[in-house]
Amino acid sequence: MAARALIAVTDFGVEEAEIVEPLNALKKAGIEVTVASNSGEAIQAVTGDKDWASKVDADSKLADAKAADYDLLVIPGGTVNADTLRVDEDGRRLVKEFSSAGKPVGAICHGPWVLIDAGVAKGKKMTSYISIRPDLENAGANWVDEELVRCPGNDWVLITSRNPNDLPTFTKALVDEGPHPRVGPLLRPFWRHGEGGNRVRQRSTGPTLAAS
Repeated sequence: MAARALIAVTDFGVEEAEIVEPLNALKKAGIEVTVASNSGEAIQAVTGDKDWASKVDADSKLADAKAADYDLLVIPGGTVNADTLRVDEDGRRLVKEFSSAGKPVGAICHGPWVLIDAGVAKGKKMTSYISIRPDLENAGANWVDEELVRCPGNDWVLITSRNPNDLPTFTKALVDEGPHPRVGPLLRPFWRHGEGGNRVRQRSTGPTLAAS
């Protein structure tokens, strides 16, 4: 069965490119993608935080999503979107569920704000839009000004980027990290992290990904 990714947003204020480009890249890679909004309604995207852009259809509500059904969580930015998502109970819950389950999370631009309110930023190396650097550092994160940061610390992988200009690298990292095809319960391939955070493929005699 195809692997699955969840894009978690609110229904207003997401930066258009930061939802559309990961959505398209993951789908092109053969990954099933669910877009979940706080209301379950279509998402009004914006450009530059102020100009209305396209609407993106939502597949479900955040309240109906759970980490056990997915292999990857993506949190786009947009100031209003991220600021609303960070105080949304289900938005915070999903971040906690994915990190606790050791499943990768990708966040871009203002998206890492949600990590603070979910209580998972401490000890993680990450980047973000420059204006929220103090918030992340005050939450215990190790903030760096880099196009892409992949941090496997605390037993879960966090992928972060700074702004829409970083999207080509960010979306590639999501696909490369990401969910791999589910091939049944026996001799299931999976990835472990070797020296330097590099991924090493090995074989397992039991299930390692979420059940379908």
